[in-house]
Amino acid sequence: MDEALPDIDWTVPPEGAERGWIDAPSGRLATLTMGEPGRPRVVLVPGVTGSKEDFALMLPLLVAAGYRAESYDMAGQYESAAAGPTEGRYTHDLFVRDLLFVLGETPAHVLGYSFAGTVSQLAFVERPDLFLSLTLLSAPPQPGQGFRGVKRLGPFTGLTTGRIGAALMIWGVSKNFTHVPPKRLEFVRHRFSLTSRASVADIISLMKRAPDVRPDLAAADIPKLVAVGEHDLWPLSLHAGLAESIGARLAVYRTGHSPCETAPHQLVDDMLSLFEPA
Repeated sequence: MDEALPDIDWTVPPEGAERGWIDAPSGRLATLTMGEPGRPRVVLVPGVTGSKEDFALMLPLLVAAGYRAESYDMAGQYESAAAGPTEGRYTHDLFVRDLLFVLGETPAHVLGYSFAGTVSQLAFVERPDLFLSLTLLSAPPQPGQGFRGVKRLGPFTGLTTGRIGAALMIWGVSKNFTHVPPKRLEFVRHRFSLTSRASVADIISLMKRAPDVRPDLAAADIPKLVAVGEHDLWPLSLHAGLAESIGARLAVYRTGHSPCETAPHQLVDDMLSLFEPA
């Protein structure tokens, strides 16, 4: 089913999904939800330069399995571009506050994609009672300078500033070096036109000083999953090391950094298996 996925119009939400807004601590965040209120929640958090639409193929699958699926654009990203710090820079704490606000007081299964994997881990350490399970999708597998282990370019990433790193990231994605389909590329380029460049630069800097919370996760008695494509930015050995260090299952797909787009059926199947004990 994943191999047969068509090139869709990513600006059109799945049938039955609702666009909305939530007034979070950092400002107004754009949301996308699907499924009946009252059902068990799955909160999907996109990463830097990403958006809620990254999960468009997953939402109907989760809803069909009996869940309510919720996502939002993080502060500074896409339709939440106006949200952010009133002064100073974007911080880990700003993104954690927003995620905890979205969770409210109703526990949920949480997926953190890429940088949001770090945010989700930090939020869990602060409010473990709000997490029924934790899925880390293509998340940086090392704390501290998270780019140091990136394939080929890792040794050089410590020499760049957040602003330069952001410019290189946006340039590389816009040039389509990862060969995404035409409609997906059109949407990604459109999304860049709205996303705050300052937020991307600050996040790149944050990814170079991620706190180490692996001992807290290892001690946590909740189901955990590390999900990643075999052609991810980081080597599989590092992702496997992260999974082992925190007591998580490891799922590997025949794709790149974005299994939510290219292997949604396999990813949701693994997540549903993860949810069962919870």
